[in-house]
Amino acid sequence: MKKSKGGSSFPAASSQGRTSSHPDSSGPRVAVAIMAAGKGTRLKSQLPKVLHEVGGKPLLEHVIRAAVRIVPAKDVYAIIGHEADRVRAALAHTGVNFVLQAEQRGTGHALMVAREALSGYDHVIVLSGDAPLITWETIGRLRNFHLEEQAAMTLLSADLENPTGYGRVLRKTVRSAEVRGIVEEKAASAPQKKIREINSGFYVFAVKELYGSIGQLSTANPHHEYYLTDMAEVLGKARQRVVAWKTANASEVLGGNTRAELADIDQQMRLAKCRQLMADGVTVFYPATCVIDADVEIAPDTVIEPYVQLLGKTRIGTACRVRSYCVIRDSEIGDGVIVRPGCVMEEARLGTGAVVGPYSHLRPGSEIGEGAHVGNFVETKKIKLGKGSKANHLTYLGDADIGAGVNIGAGTITCNYDGVHKHKTVIDDGVFIGSDSTLVAPVRVGKGAYVAAASCITDDVPEDALALGRARQIVKEGWAREKRAARRK
Repeated sequence: MKKSKGGSSFPAASSQGRTSSHPDSSGPRVAVAIMAAGKGTRLKSQLPKVLHEVGGKPLLEHVIRAAVRIVPAKDVYAIIGHEADRVRAALAHTGVNFVLQAEQRGTGHALMVAREALSGYDHVIVLSGDAPLITWETIGRLRNFHLEEQAAMTLLSADLENPTGYGRVLRKTVRSAEVRGIVEEKAASAPQKKIREINSGFYVFAVKELYGSIGQLSTANPHHEYYLTDMAEVLGKARQRVVAWKTANASEVLGGNTRAELADIDQQMRLAKCRQLMADGVTVFYPATCVIDADVEIAPDTVIEPYVQLLGKTRIGTACRVRSYCVIRDSEIGDGVIVRPGCVMEEARLGTGAVVGPYSHLRPGSEIGEGAHVGNFVETKKIKLGKGSKANHLTYLGDADIGAGVNIGAGTITCNYDGVHKHKTVIDDGVFIGSDSTLVAPVRVGKGAYVAAASCITDDVPEDALALGRARQIVKEGWAREKRAARRK
């Protein structure tokens, strides 16, 4: 057994509400173990199953985020196996522990491998790393039910309209919480197949009873693996209490085993996110067309038009309008901003009342000031565009500090790269840059200066000066007529 730990940027377990708080130091010690070792053969992918994304995050990260609402990250153990180093690297920021299941021999074997890590706890909650819809509220209620029932094993169940393929829960009586066993689909009789209550693969175990009996699990099955579901029978025979708690929301226990199932889960998550935003005062037209990640924040009275993607940790202020076909990632948008159609932004910041687009491309480090305009086919990268400044057409601005009240004419380019190093352009307040100008960095245009259209500026321009950097125009009378005549000969 190998264990490693990463630093955490996740919130600590909540201390408010019975289902969200973990027991205090005087209560039972509870851990969470997350099954995350599988390969996910049916996905037909080189990427580990639990790193496939839904709702903008890996499957496993969604489960971890629910778990750390119940217990601190230090008490969460992700049991990893296939591509373990890759999984550990991708989720190290969560601060949870990782236990290596080098040889994947089933879910029962996973807890055998984790014995050293979990033996110091009184109870362990077992979650599936490929079931990202599970909520912390359900996990908390499952834990509470387990503690109240003083059970050795509590399983989470759900009623499915079509339970085909799932193990059925066999209760001792219809009204009883106690379970006499779990029967898998292949072994179920005709009457048992009519049972709609299925075993979800989520459990809570009393650790002493779990490890006192786990050695009795057998590999006498077609896959020659140790199945955790068999613990219900093992503990039952030992006269230990095995119970089931049923969730009313069956969808949250479903895993993503195929690409189609991942797509369905992603759709559910994103629709739920849109509904949450609308409940909070945001208008989302045609939610089914929008892709909005879990961590996106939007203030009331903002309007999101169809076919918009809001990704990562994007934050949008109040009374904004994001028009169709925009893709915005990890960006911060102030109040009253208009983002016209077809804009692409990444790690950009827009001040109050700014207007961008259509078809603007704001690359990382772009800071657009209050009331500034960035227009048609303008690309920016690592710039500051001051209050009320405008770059409305067909322009590239990179590595530049641009002051307030500046007008950038169409076709302007800041030449920031010499083939080895990047250099900065500085444009002070009130400057007018004429169309089709080329500013060769490092260069500074002083306050209130003018740069004539079609100029190539290679030297600093003083305040209030006019800079012209053009070749002298030459006109040759009759040249075109003579050229055409020569072609006819």
